[in-house]
Amino acid sequence: MLPFKTILFATDFSPASSVAFGVASALARDYKARLIALHVIEPVQMGFSEFGAYVGPEEDSGEALARLHAIKAPTTTVALEHRLIDGDPANVIVETAAEAGADVIVMGTHGRTGFTRLIMGSVAEEVLRKAPCPVLTVRGTVDVKATEPARTPETAQV
Repeated sequence: MLPFKTILFATDFSPASSVAFGVASALARDYKARLIALHVIEPVQMGFSEFGAYVGPEEDSGEALARLHAIKAPTTTVALEHRLIDGDPANVIVETAAEAGADVIVMGTHGRTGFTRLIMGSVAEEVLRKAPCPVLTVRGTVDVKATEPARTPETAQV
């Protein structure tokens, strides 16, 4: 495996994203990589259902920026950059990965299935299909402890 130089962590501030940040920050620490924390603000959604028209919630950009900046690097050796961008989440994640030269995208996944997934779609699935680099999706139910550095082929004992 080639070393990671730039890791893009995409967050929606969900519990699954918190778990994914543990993975992303451990990778950044172990590979001494630049870590980019990205949150995408979706435009107001308007749609129709059998119950009539509805307008999706509008996210407050000031609150989102504060939450994004609350994400801190695990150590002082990890260079963490915060980005807040408006647009379609999957497209912005893919475009940001390409623009930043990301070696990997790390993001949480909610693991929705069936009707909920059909209606809401899957940002992670769309990113997987379009990404210019590998994508690591992390379920929110995984218990990740980013305390010990990963063993590399050079340090692993055989």
